Amino acid sequence: MRILVANVNTTASMTHNIAAQARRVALPDTEIVPITPDFGAESVEGNYESYVAAVAVMETIRSYTGLYDAIIQAGYGEHGREGLQELFDVPVVDITEAAAATAMFVGHRYSVVTTLDRAVPMIEDRLKLAGLSDRLASVHASGLAVLDLERDPEAAIEAIVAKAGHAVDHDRAEAICLGCGGMSGLTARVIERTGVPVIDGVSAAVKLAEGLVAQGLSTSKIRTYAPPRPKHFANWPPTRR
Repeated sequence: MRILVANVNTTASMTHNIAAQARRVALPDTEIVPITPDFGAESVEGNYESYVAAVAVMETIRSYTGLYDAIIQAGYGEHGREGLQELFDVPVVDITEAAAATAMFVGHRYSVVTTLDRAVPMIEDRLKLAGLSDRLASVHASGLAVLDLERDPEAAIEAIVAKAGHAVDHDRAEAICLGCGGMSGLTARVIERTGVPVIDGVSAAVKLAEGLVAQGLSTSKIRTYAPPRPKHFANWPPTRR
Protein backbone atom coordinates (compact mmCIF):
# COMPACT_ATOMS: atom_id res chain seq x y z
CA MET A 1 0.00 0.00 0.00
CA ARG A 2 1.31 3.47 -0.92
CA ILE A 3 -0.08 6.59 0.74
CA LEU A 4 0.69 10.12 -0.44
CA VAL A 5 1.00 12.46 2.54
CA ALA A 6 0.73 16.05 1.37
CA ASN A 7 2.02 18.89 3.50
CA VAL A 8 0.06 22.08 2.77
CA ASN A 9 3.04 24.43 3.11
CA THR A 10 6.35 24.58 1.26
CA THR A 11 8.65 24.04 4.26
CA ALA A 12 10.48 20.83 3.39
CA SER A 13 11.62 20.14 6.95
CA MET A 14 7.99 20.09 8.09
CA THR A 15 7.12 17.67 5.29
CA HIS A 16 9.97 15.47 6.54
CA ASN A 17 8.68 15.55 10.13
CA ILE A 18 5.11 14.79 9.06
CA ALA A 19 6.32 11.84 6.97
CA ALA A 20 8.41 10.54 9.87
CA GLN A 21 5.37 10.48 12.14
CA ALA A 22 3.28 8.80 9.44
CA ARG A 23 5.90 6.06 9.10
CA ARG A 24 5.98 5.47 12.87
CA VAL A 25 2.35 4.35 12.89
CA ALA A 26 2.03 2.83 9.41
CA LEU A 27 1.87 -0.91 8.87
CA PRO A 28 5.15 -2.54 7.80
CA ASP A 29 3.93 -2.95 4.22
CA THR A 30 2.64 0.63 3.93
CA GLU A 31 4.89 3.01 2.02
CA ILE A 32 4.57 6.69 2.95
CA VAL A 33 5.30 9.09 0.08
CA PRO A 34 5.70 12.69 1.31
CA ILE A 35 4.56 15.53 -0.95
CA THR A 36 5.59 19.19 -0.67
CA PRO A 37 3.57 21.62 -2.84
CA ASP A 38 5.34 23.15 -5.83
CA PHE A 39 4.21 26.64 -4.80
CA GLY A 40 2.57 28.39 -1.86
CA ALA A 41 3.43 29.83 1.54
CA GLU A 42 6.15 28.62 3.92
CA SER A 43 3.42 28.23 6.55
CA VAL A 44 -0.37 28.34 6.25
CA GLU A 45 -1.97 30.58 8.86
CA GLY A 46 -5.05 32.17 7.29
CA ASN A 47 -7.72 31.86 4.66
CA TYR A 48 -5.79 33.33 1.73
CA GLU A 49 -2.81 31.06 2.31
CA SER A 50 -5.14 28.11 2.83
CA TYR A 51 -6.91 28.61 -0.50
CA VAL A 52 -3.56 28.94 -2.28
CA ALA A 53 -2.38 25.78 -0.51
CA ALA A 54 -5.50 23.90 -1.62
CA VAL A 55 -4.77 24.66 -5.26
CA ALA A 56 -1.07 23.92 -4.79
CA VAL A 57 -1.72 20.51 -3.25
CA MET A 58 -4.25 19.56 -5.91
CA GLU A 59 -2.00 20.60 -8.78
CA THR A 60 1.12 19.02 -7.27
CA ILE A 61 -0.63 15.68 -6.80
CA ARG A 62 -2.17 15.92 -10.27
CA SER A 63 1.35 16.12 -11.69
CA TYR A 64 2.58 13.14 -9.63
CA THR A 65 3.11 10.19 -11.95
CA GLY A 66 3.64 7.33 -9.49
CA LEU A 67 1.05 4.87 -8.22
CA TYR A 68 -0.69 5.33 -4.86
CA ASP A 69 -3.65 3.93 -2.94
CA ALA A 70 -4.70 6.88 -0.76
CA ILE A 71 -4.05 10.58 -0.15
CA ILE A 72 -3.69 12.38 3.18
CA GLN A 73 -4.04 16.15 3.34
CA ALA A 74 -1.80 17.14 6.26
CA GLY A 75 -3.13 20.61 7.01
CA TYR A 76 -5.30 21.37 10.04
CA GLY A 77 -8.47 23.29 9.25
CA GLU A 78 -7.37 23.88 5.67
CA HIS A 79 -9.40 23.98 2.48
CA GLY A 80 -9.11 21.54 -0.40
CA ARG A 81 -10.22 18.10 0.72
CA GLU A 82 -13.39 18.22 -1.37
CA GLY A 83 -11.45 19.16 -4.51
CA LEU A 84 -9.06 16.27 -3.97
CA GLN A 85 -12.04 13.94 -3.64
CA GLU A 86 -13.37 15.15 -6.99
CA LEU A 87 -10.04 14.75 -8.73
CA PHE A 88 -8.90 11.35 -7.53
CA ASP A 89 -10.42 7.89 -7.26
CA VAL A 90 -8.50 6.80 -4.16
CA PRO A 91 -9.56 7.56 -0.55
CA VAL A 92 -8.74 11.10 0.60
CA VAL A 93 -8.33 11.72 4.35
CA ASP A 94 -7.96 15.15 5.97
CA ILE A 95 -6.05 15.24 9.27
CA THR A 96 -8.54 17.63 10.89
CA GLU A 97 -11.42 15.26 10.38
CA ALA A 98 -9.35 12.14 11.10
CA ALA A 99 -8.27 13.48 14.49
CA ALA A 100 -11.78 14.53 15.53
CA ALA A 101 -13.36 11.26 14.40
CA THR A 102 -10.72 9.30 16.33
CA ALA A 103 -11.16 11.45 19.45
CA MET A 104 -14.84 10.55 19.63
CA PHE A 105 -13.91 6.88 20.10
CA VAL A 106 -11.85 7.60 23.22
CA GLY A 107 -13.78 10.37 24.95
CA HIS A 108 -17.23 11.94 25.06
CA ARG A 109 -16.04 15.47 24.24
CA TYR A 110 -12.80 16.63 22.68
CA SER A 111 -10.90 19.88 22.35
CA VAL A 112 -8.36 21.07 19.79
CA VAL A 113 -5.15 22.92 20.63
CA THR A 114 -3.84 24.76 17.58
CA THR A 115 -1.33 27.47 16.70
CA LEU A 116 -2.45 31.10 16.29
CA ASP A 117 -5.83 32.49 17.30
CA ARG A 118 -6.71 33.25 13.69
CA ALA A 119 -6.77 29.49 13.02
CA VAL A 120 -9.52 28.88 15.58
CA PRO A 121 -12.53 29.91 13.43
CA MET A 122 -11.10 28.05 10.44
CA ILE A 123 -10.92 24.84 12.47
CA GLU A 124 -14.37 25.38 13.97
CA ASP A 125 -15.83 25.87 10.49
CA ARG A 126 -14.02 22.80 9.10
CA LEU A 127 -15.33 20.58 11.88
CA LYS A 128 -18.87 21.94 11.54
CA LEU A 129 -18.82 21.40 7.77
CA ALA A 130 -17.63 17.82 8.31
CA GLY A 131 -20.40 17.13 10.85
CA LEU A 132 -17.91 16.65 13.69
CA SER A 133 -18.69 19.64 15.91
CA ASP A 134 -21.47 18.27 18.13
CA ARG A 135 -18.97 16.84 20.61
CA LEU A 136 -16.37 19.58 20.21
CA ALA A 137 -15.74 21.17 23.61
CA SER A 138 -13.44 23.97 22.46
CA VAL A 139 -10.65 25.08 20.14
CA HIS A 140 -7.75 26.87 21.84
CA ALA A 141 -4.82 28.76 20.32
CA SER A 142 -1.40 28.11 21.83
CA GLY A 143 -0.10 31.43 20.48
CA LEU A 144 2.60 29.68 18.48
CA ALA A 145 3.20 30.38 14.82
CA VAL A 146 3.47 27.22 12.71
CA LEU A 147 7.22 27.58 12.19
CA ASP A 148 7.74 28.14 15.93
CA LEU A 149 6.99 24.45 16.42
CA GLU A 150 10.31 23.60 14.79
CA ARG A 151 12.30 26.53 16.17
CA ASP A 152 11.54 25.84 19.84
CA PRO A 153 9.85 22.47 20.46
CA GLU A 154 10.22 22.71 24.25
CA ALA A 155 8.35 26.01 24.35
CA ALA A 156 5.77 24.44 22.05
CA ILE A 157 5.23 21.57 24.47
CA GLU A 158 4.72 23.98 27.37
CA ALA A 159 2.21 26.11 25.46
CA ILE A 160 0.25 23.10 24.18
CA VAL A 161 0.13 21.45 27.62
CA ALA A 162 -1.11 24.67 29.22
CA LYS A 163 -4.00 25.01 26.76
CA ALA A 164 -4.78 21.28 26.86
CA GLY A 165 -4.96 21.39 30.66
CA HIS A 166 -7.35 24.34 30.49
CA ALA A 167 -9.57 22.45 28.04
CA VAL A 168 -9.69 19.43 30.35
CA ASP A 169 -10.24 21.40 33.56
CA HIS A 170 -12.61 24.12 32.32
CA ASP A 171 -14.22 22.88 29.10
CA ARG A 172 -14.73 19.28 30.27
CA ALA A 173 -12.76 17.86 27.34
CA GLU A 174 -11.85 14.19 27.69
CA ALA A 175 -9.47 14.01 24.72
CA ILE A 176 -7.20 16.51 22.98
CA CYS A 177 -6.49 16.86 19.26
CA LEU A 178 -3.23 18.48 18.22
CA GLY A 179 -4.38 21.12 15.76
CA CYS A 180 -1.43 21.39 13.37
CA GLY A 181 0.45 18.94 11.17
CA GLY A 182 3.65 20.42 12.57
CA MET A 183 2.70 19.09 16.02
CA SER A 184 3.20 15.52 14.80
CA GLY A 185 5.39 13.58 17.16
CA LEU A 186 4.41 15.50 20.31
CA THR A 187 1.60 13.21 21.45
CA ALA A 188 3.54 11.15 24.01
CA ARG A 189 4.86 14.25 25.79
CA VAL A 190 1.41 15.86 25.97
CA ILE A 191 -0.25 12.62 27.15
CA GLU A 192 2.34 12.34 29.92
CA ARG A 193 1.62 15.88 31.11
CA THR A 194 -2.19 15.88 30.77
CA GLY A 195 -3.25 12.30 31.50
CA VAL A 196 -5.85 12.22 28.72
CA PRO A 197 -5.82 10.70 25.21
CA VAL A 198 -4.04 12.99 22.74
CA ILE A 199 -4.63 12.52 19.02
CA ASP A 200 -2.20 13.53 16.33
CA GLY A 201 -4.07 14.06 13.07
CA VAL A 202 -1.31 12.63 10.87
CA SER A 203 -1.27 9.35 12.80
CA ALA A 204 -5.06 9.15 12.83
CA ALA A 205 -5.23 9.84 9.10
CA VAL A 206 -2.72 7.10 8.29
CA LYS A 207 -4.71 4.49 10.19
CA LEU A 208 -7.99 5.62 8.62
CA ALA A 209 -6.46 5.58 5.14
CA GLU A 210 -5.06 2.08 5.69
CA GLY A 211 -8.46 0.90 6.90
CA LEU A 212 -10.32 2.37 3.93
CA VAL A 213 -7.91 0.79 1.46
CA ALA A 214 -8.07 -2.57 3.25
CA GLN A 215 -11.87 -2.52 2.99
CA GLY A 216 -11.77 -1.61 -0.69
CA LEU A 217 -13.54 1.71 0.00
CA SER A 218 -13.11 5.03 -1.74
CA THR A 219 -15.00 8.27 -2.28
CA SER A 220 -18.42 7.97 -3.85
CA LYS A 221 -18.49 9.46 -7.34
CA ILE A 222 -22.24 9.39 -7.74
CA ARG A 223 -22.97 13.07 -6.97
CA THR A 224 -21.07 15.45 -4.67
CA TYR A 225 -17.57 14.27 -5.55
CA ALA A 226 -18.14 13.34 -9.16
CA PRO A 227 -15.12 14.17 -11.35
CA PRO A 228 -14.96 17.76 -12.63
CA ARG A 229 -16.80 18.21 -15.92
CA PRO A 230 -14.49 18.60 -18.94
CA LYS A 231 -14.23 22.27 -19.85
CA HIS A 232 -11.79 24.94 -20.97
CA PHE A 233 -9.82 26.75 -18.26
CA ALA A 234 -8.63 30.19 -19.34
CA ASN A 235 -4.93 30.86 -18.65
CA TRP A 236 -4.54 27.75 -16.50
CA PRO A 237 -2.24 26.97 -14.93
CA PRO A 238 -1.35 30.63 -14.33
CA THR A 239 2.14 31.83 -15.16
CA ARG A 240 4.06 32.38 -11.95
CA ARG A 241 6.07 35.61 -11.78
